[in-house]
Amino acid sequence: MESLTKELRCRKSALKPIQITKRNNITNHNGTDDGIASDEEEPLSPAARLFHEPNFNIYIIAILAFKNPIDVRVVYEKLPQTLLKHPRFSSLQVVDDKNGGIMKWVPTNVNLDNHIIIPNIPQTLETPDKFLEEYLYNLSKTSIDSSQPMWDLHLLNLKTSDETEAMGILRVHHSLGDGTSLMSLLLACTRQTSNPDAVPTVPTNKASKAGWFSSYSYRGGGPWWQRCFMTFCMVWWLVWNTLVDVGHFMATALFLEDTETPIKAPVGVELNPKRFAYRTVSLDDMKLIKNAMNVTINDVAIGVTQAGLSQYLNRRYGEGQKDEGATEKKNNLPKKKIRLRSTLLINIRPSSGIQALADMMEKNTEAKWGNWIGFVILPLTVGIRDDPLDYVRDAKATTERKKHSLEALYSFSVASMVLKLFHIKAANTPLTHTTLGFSNLVGPQEEIGFYGHVIDFIAPSCYGHPHGLMINFQSCVNKMTIVLSVDENTIPDPQRLLDDFEASLKLMKEAVYAKALAQGRGGHA
Repeated sequence: MESLTKELRCRKSALKPIQITKRNNITNHNGTDDGIASDEEEPLSPAARLFHEPNFNIYIIAILAFKNPIDVRVVYEKLPQTLLKHPRFSSLQVVDDKNGGIMKWVPTNVNLDNHIIIPNIPQTLETPDKFLEEYLYNLSKTSIDSSQPMWDLHLLNLKTSDETEAMGILRVHHSLGDGTSLMSLLLACTRQTSNPDAVPTVPTNKASKAGWFSSYSYRGGGPWWQRCFMTFCMVWWLVWNTLVDVGHFMATALFLEDTETPIKAPVGVELNPKRFAYRTVSLDDMKLIKNAMNVTINDVAIGVTQAGLSQYLNRRYGEGQKDEGATEKKNNLPKKKIRLRSTLLINIRPSSGIQALADMMEKNTEAKWGNWIGFVILPLTVGIRDDPLDYVRDAKATTERKKHSLEALYSFSVASMVLKLFHIKAANTPLTHTTLGFSNLVGPQEEIGFYGHVIDFIAPSCYGHPHGLMINFQSCVNKMTIVLSVDENTIPDPQRLLDDFEASLKLMKEAVYAKALAQGRGGHA
């Protein structure tokens, strides 16, 4: 696998000189990193520049598992008609020395041979899964040369234990966009297998479209004065939560660090290569828990994360001891409460939507784009619970409170100000003082194909982040894929952690069935 790193480095040295051109077929749009239709040079947004810092040089990776072998010829044919019509994927990031070293987006010609990578795969492989793992690990040791648009697509006709026939690995530098926007763009390049002319549909949050005031306005019955009073209370709750979260955010940025645990990586971990591991579980099982407890899928995902991390830490703290089974009263976790928090990168601007991005690629229309990212610090419960559903209840209480806070908007504003006025490295200190990163992205509701290649599941992740652990949940039809990006010195056994996640979900499902059975017996009595 060392040949992969050498091959990618050779590709860099063989790159042709930068060729810059103007695109005349793209609509003009004024602003900085707001629109994706422009033929003018635009400066990178502060957030995009942040992702070029040595200690925050992050790449997003999306693993696409296909049910049929990849036809490379079709990929070469379709990419110019879709992805390359997005200006960020056909632009260079050039430093303008004449204007104080500002980085700008400059349109350029794209040579697909520099972006589509087809590795040599031995005809006989005893462990294809290991080959894929090592390939991803070695990929995380490399970067994309800035003399070309900062993305590439790796095509592997490799059959794995997931019973998939091929794998595609789309690697994109985080400066090109946030995770939500990039996932929407990827899905806009796909079509439903049952209707080749239709883009995928994803579940939407109707409340988010109602506007800020209506989201915090009381819409119940009663006289006008009662409605006004309830609205005032909800707005006050929003203000109070925001003030508390802002104070917590500032304390974290300045001095408040998480408890030192076996999964908290040391400073400098962002420079280490990452191991990637994933596990696909049933989305229907998560929906069962969601409906039984009247929560969201995100609450279930966070609940599973809290339960799995608690079991994993209990085992790590108890290494060398006899495993007699952990209970709420008897376990290996420290008696002192563990402060363990996750950093969520939130897209504070609503996504343009899949259809808008598809229209942009087909009709050269405008669509909003860019890294508009705010930080949210999410405290996670660490502890053994006799009732596994308690993890989901804790998650619901935490997320409900975070929904009624403007922490993400505040952190975006502060980070932008710090990037402009002070040393750019200070903007990511909230991440370095927390333990892990977390995200939960919504995928398609129906089976889709990427240029005719049917997708079995999607597994997004990243490397270059200042955490020893990144957890991503990604849905796709009736599957949920849990993806880990880990520093192997911090978490040497990511598959064991995935086992804990899967076992926790199973226990929650069994607890829901047991509760329903008990209620049924009570009703008959």
